[in-house]
Amino acid sequence: MSKVKFECSCGDFTVELREDWAPKGVARFNELLEQSFFDGIRFFRVVTKPRPFIVQFGIHGDPEVSAEWRDNKIKDDPVVGSNTEGTLCFATSGPNTRTTQLFINYGDNSFLDSQGFSAIGTVLEGMDTVRKICDAYGESPNQGMIQQQGNAYLESKFPKMDYIISTTVLD
Repeated sequence: MSKVKFECSCGDFTVELREDWAPKGVARFNELLEQSFFDGIRFFRVVTKPRPFIVQFGIHGDPEVSAEWRDNKIKDDPVVGSNTEGTLCFATSGPNTRTTQLFINYGDNSFLDSQGFSAIGTVLEGMDTVRKICDAYGESPNQGMIQQQGNAYLESKFPKMDYIISTTVLD
């Protein structure tokens, strides 16, 4: 199991990847890491009301890079690890549609298990940082606009939005 440190505008956190839970998902995540895909991208969806739910990221800040990945889907992994607080999962739009978007669960979201959301890892350290990610914009950012205009759109319309500075594989 490898560990990945996320250095973010609001602090750092470390995730442990669980290949035994989701080998296809972890392979995709590692592929993205190798290309420094996450560096500079925003946490564009932070749902904390009416109860803590998720923080989502994974749309690249450069629209050309986003376009390269948009249809590069991977098959689902069976759900082994449950969607509990601190688990990292790929977002989907249906079966076998995982690409680059991920979310971290803020609480017990085990109801997502039956919907096919397979955890690929857990936050080992820094869940307090994950909870500090700016939630001022909730679900307001338009994902289509992020795809089309990237960080330029987010920086102009959502200036307080937190982001990933860099990711580092620790082992």
